[in-house]
Order: sequence, then C-alpha cells, then structure tokens
Amino acid sequence: MKLLPLDTPELLDRAAYWLAQKENYQWLDFGNGRQLVSPALLKIMAQAETRLMRVYTAGREDNPIGIVGLNDLARSFKTGTLWGVVGERSFPARGSASSAASRLLTLAFSDLGLHTVTTWVVEHSPWLRTVERLNFRFIGRQRQRHFIDGRPYDRLLFDLLAEEHREVEINGEHRSGKTPLETVRGAE
Repeated sequence: MKLLPLDTPELLDRAAYWLAQKENYQWLDFGNGRQLVSPALLKIMAQAETRLMRVYTAGREDNPIGIVGLNDLARSFKTGTLWGVVGERSFPARGSASSAASRLLTLAFSDLGLHTVTTWVVEHSPWLRTVERLNFRFIGRQRQRHFIDGRPYDRLLFDLLAEEHREVEINGEHRSGKTPLETVRGAE
C-alpha cells in the first residue's frame, strides 16, 4: 500500500469524483455542513496547513482506490480529526481503508507529533468498522447531529491517543472479536 499526496490533476480529479458520489459524501462534513467538493476546492484543501490528505493504493499496486485524511490539524494542541473514503468499491480490497488510515495515523503521531486523533462516525456508516479496527475508543454521541435524505442520525465520537496506536495488519477479521456496534454499545 502507498499513501500518495494529492499533487497531480489526475489524483485530484479522481478523489473529487469519489467525494462527489452520494454513497460517500452523505457520511461526510467538511465544515459548516459542506459535503460536496470540486477538484479546485479539494486542491485548496489539500494545501491547507490544517489538513493532510492522501490517496491510497492497494497492496503493491499504483492504482488509487481511496482517500484518507486529517482535518482540523492543530499542531499547538497536537490534535487532528481522521476521516476516509473508499473510492473504488469494485476493487476487492477488504481492509485497505483500515490499513491506509493506520498508516496515516502512524504519520500523524510520529512525523507530525500529534498526541490525540479524534474521529466521528454517523451511525450505520461503514467507517465504523475501520474505527473499531484501529482501536479508537468511544467517547460520546451527538444526538441527531447529521442528516441524510432529511432523516436525522447520531454522530458517534471516538478518540485515540498516540500511545494507544499500533499499526494494524488487516486480515479481514475484527481485532477485538466484537462487532463495531457491540464495541459502541459496550462503551455506553
């Protein structure tokens, strides 16, 4: 797997295409309810000091299949917020998003010196499985905070400290043996 910066028009166009698909953007919020991003806006976002985004490939391949990122990077507070999208759903890459997010977390904690990374997940989102695999801890719930097709959903809040992070090798199994929902319910 490779993590590639969004530094070519081709990568920006591909990532913007993924982010424009309803099955992806419905779970996202890039601030003030912004869900759709154009290639031009994505380029600006990718260059901002408060964001770090990488397109990821599967295995040793060079073909991009998704994007992971950190928003709200606050180096003085040593924090950031993790997110990700699987772009190429036809690619049989079980666990690739988890592996890519894990590598980005390693970069965040080691190279950027972050101490805490947070993430949030809309209930029923496929991102919940990734969050559980990465050993994030459930820290709360924002009730009816996210709307999809006019229906309110809760956002589940998670965090991970630098000393809790271990780069994971994904083999298609949950590390804890519990489903993500069991993990959340057990923490409530």
